[in-house]
Amino acid sequence: MPELPDITVYIEALEPRILGQKLEAVRVVSPFLLRTAEPPLAEAHGQKVIQLRRLGKRICIGLENDLWLVLHLMIAGRLHWHALGAKSARVKVSPPRGLAAFDFSNGSLLWTEAGSQKRASLHVVRGEDGLRSLDPGGLEVLSTTAEQFAAALVSSNHTLKRALTDPRLFSGIGNAYSDEILWEAKLSPLALTQKLGAPEIQRLYHAIRTNLTQWTDRLRAEAAGKFPEKVTAFREGMAVHGRYKLPCPRCGTKIQRIRYASNETNYCPACQTGGKLLADRALSRLLREDWPRSLDELELLLTPKV
Repeated sequence: MPELPDITVYIEALEPRILGQKLEAVRVVSPFLLRTAEPPLAEAHGQKVIQLRRLGKRICIGLENDLWLVLHLMIAGRLHWHALGAKSARVKVSPPRGLAAFDFSNGSLLWTEAGSQKRASLHVVRGEDGLRSLDPGGLEVLSTTAEQFAAALVSSNHTLKRALTDPRLFSGIGNAYSDEILWEAKLSPLALTQKLGAPEIQRLYHAIRTNLTQWTDRLRAEAAGKFPEKVTAFREGMAVHGRYKLPCPRCGTKIQRIRYASNETNYCPACQTGGKLLADRALSRLLREDWPRSLDELELLLTPKV
């Protein structure tokens, strides 16, 4: 799912392309996309884009007449810009991947979604009250103080992985960057928030700000003014996310994972859990008492018997 760095770079790419442009039409082809009936989507036609804003992991397009189009890409949604030349035709929107196209005088913003599960959503709302109705309320981690961060973190007792990815606590952090943040902070994804000491909380606070800022700068540099077309949760240069069994860039230990439902958490056992392997729900059900509890036990398990 595109997270704070990806959404920020998307918005920065949209601003020079659609800010001040008139939205001529919105072509929605997926029956699952539009989640609101009032105000009607047709009311947005002919309105000029006057501002763009990020709301958590959502992209908000502000129009005249106090209208907002709120795009939530979810896991597999992506945006593509197609400039309109003197002789070029409007880009076609073809299901099942194509969801909608937003047509401007200078081009079209195409919205696609891979896979069969249509989770992406478009809301049409009016004014700040409409935006607030879609805001889970999480803190903006790049503009909050260390004290505010600590208070939110320990407001309930959850694992760090769950707390960081809870949009009611923190805005814009998802599965990928939470892995990177926890690796940076040298903290276990299963550590409980209310059992953390002040130094650990401070370390986590700085890791969040450093990680999200560096990745935003990196993605901005990669885009180099072009529209970002390679938005993915698995990026070259990530320390642990998507790097199962590859060496940790800090200590060389093989990256491990916890799998649950359709999600996966990656971590370095040497850097983050004191050498302890965290139980993978899928495998631990099968192995039960044979599930290795440490790196040494894992090595013994993987060593061929002669």
